[in-house]
Amino acid sequence: MKKFSAAVVGLGYWGPNILRNVIEIDEFKDVYCCDLDRSRLEMINKRFQFTKLEDNFDYILNNSDIKYVFISTPPITHYKLAKKAMENGKNVYIEKPMTTSSGEAKELIGIAKKNSVKLMVGHTFEFSPAVEKIGELIGKGVLGDLYFISMSRINLGIHQKDISVIWDLAPHDFSILFKLLNENPYKISAFSNSFVKESLKDVAFINIRFKSGIIANINVSWLSPNKVRETIIVGKKKMLIYNDTHSDEKIKIFDKGVDLVRDPENFGEYQLTYRTGNIVSPFLETTEPLKLAIKHFIDSVDNDFEPKTDGYCGLRVVKAVEAAERSSERDGEVIVIDDWK
Repeated sequence: MKKFSAAVVGLGYWGPNILRNVIEIDEFKDVYCCDLDRSRLEMINKRFQFTKLEDNFDYILNNSDIKYVFISTPPITHYKLAKKAMENGKNVYIEKPMTTSSGEAKELIGIAKKNSVKLMVGHTFEFSPAVEKIGELIGKGVLGDLYFISMSRINLGIHQKDISVIWDLAPHDFSILFKLLNENPYKISAFSNSFVKESLKDVAFINIRFKSGIIANINVSWLSPNKVRETIIVGKKKMLIYNDTHSDEKIKIFDKGVDLVRDPENFGEYQLTYRTGNIVSPFLETTEPLKLAIKHFIDSVDNDFEPKTDGYCGLRVVKAVEAAERSSERDGEVIVIDDWK
């Protein structure tokens, strides 16, 4: 018999996707939909007729049956809602970015510990079979020592009302980058601009340096004629392209590279060999990453372990985004980050 219920708070852009997966996983006694907009709730109910509708968040807080709360509201509200939920004994899955400041993120981590509840951040791409495969390839040394990573997340997208394109899109790529490298950066710089609406950045170029010597670049934009979700990873042995917009062959591994045959004794004596070999596209599972993430959250609660994308994972991404924002406001000043907790 199912013992507890779940609530999905915020049924705007992403909330219905969370709701669909929560219902399909079918682990809960009841599923509540909570949103301030009653007409939105009624629209959701036409699609998911067995959900319970609620426009009062306090009801969710005071319902002892509800032990799992999924928050997909505007980022500026994440801290307040998650704080109240955890203080009332709820386990919280919160969409990215976890909060809009590292101070708030640290506080939520403390509240989760104090109340013995789980806190998980929806860095969905960390559960993507493609990203998992890339991490496996890097771990096995298939690409060799990594040189650099270039990431693009651009489209003619929705201009958010209260956060910049850095806060909106860069958390995805930061979380992927940190997962793949298992390393925190120590220098971040960025240039950005506001072209459509004054004071709301819609294009940004972010540079990241790691102590291992690896460098990375992230390009995020709401102003592009086409949608691009591409990551290029260049290693000493091989190179890789990950294109998330492709339905198949999301990953391609290129047996390409450049080798220095002989060091120069004087100007003009460099001897290089260029290697061009096969292109391989590995098989990937087709499971939806969001479903994997939600199942992982439920398992972490049921079996009492810390989720992969826990509060510290969310904090790391928030600190990186803060550094990129600060740099962009200071005309590309390099921001050094020594403290990641």
